Amino acid sequence: MAKGPVSNYIEHHYRHFNAAALMDAAKGYESHMLEGGKMMITLAGAMSTAELGLSLAEMIRQDKVQIISCTGANLEEDIMNLVAHSHYKRVPHYRDLSPQDEWELLENHYNRVTDTCIPEEEAFRRIQKHIAQIWKEADSKGERYFPHEYMYKLLLSGVLEQYYEIDPKDSWMLAAAQKNLPIVVPGWEDSTMGNIFTSYVIKQELKPSTMKSGIEYMVSLTEWYRANSGGKGVGFFQIGGGISGDFPICVVPMMYQDLEWHDVPFWSYFCQISDSTTSYGSYSGAVPNEKITWGKLDVNTPKFIVESDATIVAPLIFAWVLGW
Repeated sequence: MAKGPVSNYIEHHYRHFNAAALMDAAKGYESHMLEGGKMMITLAGAMSTAELGLSLAEMIRQDKVQIISCTGANLEEDIMNLVAHSHYKRVPHYRDLSPQDEWELLENHYNRVTDTCIPEEEAFRRIQKHIAQIWKEADSKGERYFPHEYMYKLLLSGVLEQYYEIDPKDSWMLAAAQKNLPIVVPGWEDSTMGNIFTSYVIKQELKPSTMKSGIEYMVSLTEWYRANSGGKGVGFFQIGGGISGDFPICVVPMMYQDLEWHDVPFWSYFCQISDSTTSYGSYSGAVPNEKITWGKLDVNTPKFIVESDATIVAPLIFAWVLGW
């Protein structure tokens, strides 16, 4: 496909070191897709608050990603940005903040993520009012869904449209909901909405079982992988480290070693963007070859690691894949 100005720029200028690794990873991603492969993207950290939806939403619409694994924070923070963008507060001098400055942000109902403060009332509570109603309706009917399925119901109901503050095409969660894209959310309990759900359980307004669990996510991922790993196979594009990557990559050795299914293909492409360096016991900083010993990657799996800031690197790789 013909490339646009962003792609042409990075191909001409990104020739060495992490820049070259970025270019190699982008070309590898594109080749994997052109050869009929499928791709999982995993989102760690606060990539939604970094507004990755500006490029990821188009990746979803153009079928450049077939499944996403993300933290509970990324699941909800894209929607928070969708409905409360104008209320966010940027703190470019965040490195200079004193403990008292941080306390004053809290007192003003701002929760800081590096240089960006999420407004509690407009973001958390605006969503809570509507999602809690959906949770309670399911609970009363004895129905059970995954965290992302409840979010899809919320988005597709249209009830949030009254609050939209960005162009909805820039919301990756809305794009995912419209495609009913499979999502895995390991450790969802470690999120604002997870905490809110827990509060309703403690108040005996909801049953824990109304929310499907991480074990059930692994079961559903197993089923999805079995159905989609034929031919070129499934690639793994990991943005950051942590549970959003560690959880889903384990589905392959789980099937091969624990279930003893010996026809399970390894992940057929691997790229990680991370500034976590190799150190003692660090999974996030482990080089891709370590994953061979765990039965996750094959000796011949194309492997890339870009040791840089994912908020810079991921949009550039997506731009290449999209031909921008």
